Amino acid sequence: MTRLKCAILGATGMVGQRFVQLLEGHPYFEPILLAASEKREGQLYSDSVNWVIEGDVPGYARDMTLASLDANGISRALSPDVDGKSKRGAALAFSALPANIADQLETELAGKGVWVFSNASAHRMDANVPLLVPEVNADHLALLEGQTAPGKIVTNANCSATGLVLGLAPLKPFGIKRVIVTTYQALSGAGHTGVPSTDIMGNVIPYIAGEEEKMEEETRRILGTYEGGIVKGHPAEVMANCARVPVTDGHLEAVTVEFEGQVSRESIVDVFQTYNGPAEVAELPSAPATPVIFTKEEDRPQPKKDCWHGGKGRKAGMAVVVGRLEVKGNWARFFILSHNTVRGAAGGSLLNAELAHSKGLLGVNH
Repeated sequence: MTRLKCAILGATGMVGQRFVQLLEGHPYFEPILLAASEKREGQLYSDSVNWVIEGDVPGYARDMTLASLDANGISRALSPDVDGKSKRGAALAFSALPANIADQLETELAGKGVWVFSNASAHRMDANVPLLVPEVNADHLALLEGQTAPGKIVTNANCSATGLVLGLAPLKPFGIKRVIVTTYQALSGAGHTGVPSTDIMGNVIPYIAGEEEKMEEETRRILGTYEGGIVKGHPAEVMANCARVPVTDGHLEAVTVEFEGQVSRESIVDVFQTYNGPAEVAELPSAPATPVIFTKEEDRPQPKKDCWHGGKGRKAGMAVVVGRLEVKGNWARFFILSHNTVRGAAGGSLLNAELAHSKGLLGVNH
């Protein structure tokens, strides 16, 4: 089977390291280029990276030389081979870049024929860019028809919004009217130098710049309906309060939902326990067998115990866990836990690329 050449942009950061980890031995994609800031250009990856996630630097990446974030150089390195009879499929880049850098570079790469699967926020709300959580809104890939560049941009959601929409999607049939969510977000969401230890240890910081706005806007967009070439946002009112807590991995969210009419606890438990999303997504290499796991234990979910649900290998950490459910009239409250750098970042973006690949959008069949 042909593996598509891919680059990892921002490969030395926290999310970039997750991409490096999750792409090791991937059946669809072959990382051939790791790119980072100009000051790291020419260094060996193993010498340059401050590896802070589980395990060791994957063997394939250790002796790769870091490239700069230059659209011309990246696109040339990824140019599909021609064997005289047929072209290989599309060139791909997985972006773990800060939004201010991603904005221009991702656009330039798409203009040069590279498909960019981005974890950055720069293009999430662009009208023709899919903002995907595949189990929830795989049909939004149709927005790609509105992109005119030879390459395309596909984004995954904010790390907290990803967990939230996976917990809300099973409840859509009940008529979601209002959502109030408070997050307890792990340190890894800010990067390994993001929050000084003296500020966070023994503390909670009730502010994460831009996070509440992202959760509110992205949640409505992801839960919205694709109609006539556009996404019509979900009408529910969403209010978010976001805090950083001294936890390594795993975003915990306290969610309160108001429905259009009365609901029963039994009916909500049933949809949580049976929700799977589209069959085409469940078959993908990174897709968890059960994307939403409902727990009846009174003190769960917990980041330390429940962060890695989803399966083995690259499926680990791809499921969200829902618990502490209470229902009163037309209100329900519960907690959601998701792994923020796996499901909420690199793993989510990788799943988006697998979905595009499975649909034949990248020029080859798996």
